Amino acid sequence: MKFKNIFGGMMLGGVMILSSCSLGYNPIDTYSDVTEGVQDKDKEVVFKDKEAVVNHRQSIYKTLRDGQEHWYLDLLLVAESHSDNAYAGTTGAEVVPFENNSIEGSNSVMDRDWNRHLANVGLANKLICNIDEVTDPALSDAEKRQFKAEAKIYRAIIYFDMVRMWGRVPVITSVAGDITSENIGEIYDQYFPEQNEEIEVYRQIEKDLLEGIEDASKNNPADKTLFTKSVAKALLAKVYAEKPLRDYNKVIQYADELAADGFDLEPDFSNLFGMNEAVTDAKQRNTKESILEAQFFPGNGNWCTWMYGRDLVNWNTNFTWAKWITPSRDLIKLYTSEGDKVRFEESVVYYKASWSIYYPADNYPFMYKCRSAYSSIIKYRYADILLLKAEALILSDTPQLAEAATIIDQIRTRAKLPKLKGTDKADKNVLLDALLKERRMELAFEGQRWFDLVRLDKVEEVMNDVFSNDSGRKTLEYNFSKDSYLLPIPQNAIDENSKLSQNPGY
Repeated sequence: MKFKNIFGGMMLGGVMILSSCSLGYNPIDTYSDVTEGVQDKDKEVVFKDKEAVVNHRQSIYKTLRDGQEHWYLDLLLVAESHSDNAYAGTTGAEVVPFENNSIEGSNSVMDRDWNRHLANVGLANKLICNIDEVTDPALSDAEKRQFKAEAKIYRAIIYFDMVRMWGRVPVITSVAGDITSENIGEIYDQYFPEQNEEIEVYRQIEKDLLEGIEDASKNNPADKTLFTKSVAKALLAKVYAEKPLRDYNKVIQYADELAADGFDLEPDFSNLFGMNEAVTDAKQRNTKESILEAQFFPGNGNWCTWMYGRDLVNWNTNFTWAKWITPSRDLIKLYTSEGDKVRFEESVVYYKASWSIYYPADNYPFMYKCRSAYSSIIKYRYADILLLKAEALILSDTPQLAEAATIIDQIRTRAKLPKLKGTDKADKNVLLDALLKERRMELAFEGQRWFDLVRLDKVEEVMNDVFSNDSGRKTLEYNFSKDSYLLPIPQNAIDENSKLSQNPGY
């Protein structure tokens, strides 16, 4: 028997071919006898020439544009609606469990995210494992190194999202060969891999990023869509802030290196998410604060506004159903109590709706950081890294509270808020609370809040309390505990691969 492995467009781990999604996303790199799988003197040629490599590289970058559903939409569901920032937004069975803490392994969101993340790992592995075999002289050694470095950074991005959601996931760095009756014992484990411990996943992420820095291109101020050295540095800063590899000195190091690369806060916060005066296009792209973003242009826009609110360039399009990620009363109260008008108006907007699930229909709030089909989706930005540096300064073995407070004040000054009070700066725990509050206001609806709570062991303290203080939330199904820090492994994946085990508590 012989089974053809076409992992470039499939998930590895014995799960399934990518299914098409409800929002029109389809695999973008499926098997083609025209461009790959060509037999050359009994040796399989994955990329026959430079053009095939470039096309595959473009396929990887297209996942940042066309694959928004799992790495952006669903990530916001986890980070915002599973935290105190937002309600689920609809009554749909797939999203409500994120609000009321009743997520199970059968959840369809978890299932599609697991599949698509691993499929994206497959895209990266295909290039990493095969580019060195390309003999086309048009593809230079420098290009090979750069493209491989980009794919490693991309793989690290995927695994960072995965390990923070699920913890123990299979670390796959190779492309499985064909299964034959002669090699099935050897190849079988490549199709049905075991889960790796969290520390092993983080070590692979670290390895990919450190190797990627060597050969990736430098930051290009005019194009923030590329997997550059700076993207790797930003992700390393985030990785070293997490518990398994926590190293606050390295968080500070990579934050400082990003500043040396030319990153800084954009003076006008509205430049990050705003529209031009004519409301026909994004206000700005490639700001000096943006580290990695997906960009969309007239004639080739994104569909995310369908799920969050209105598309400002096409006012009535797809505004007939309840939207995801509805801002919570608790978050709105924070903006109001802090007098944070600048960031509130860029984060939350009110429209008249035809539904009243959480608020009166005539004055309904929506998340506002993706407001048109041409809005950029910012994956990483400098304010996040700068605040992580402040966190590292507070929590390091030799706390530097004054320097951390200066960073927080820098963020607050941009938002036209007064600097921290002296009492906020004098105590480590008080300053840490101030930092968390600042991160919440600064980074709302950017996929950070839940992971902030997990990273700093604040889930139980915040989430079990918010349900009694926020009158708009659905009834809490299960109290949050340490078992809540990770999400359930999809049951379909476990059914297909007996080597996978469910996370505790599910």
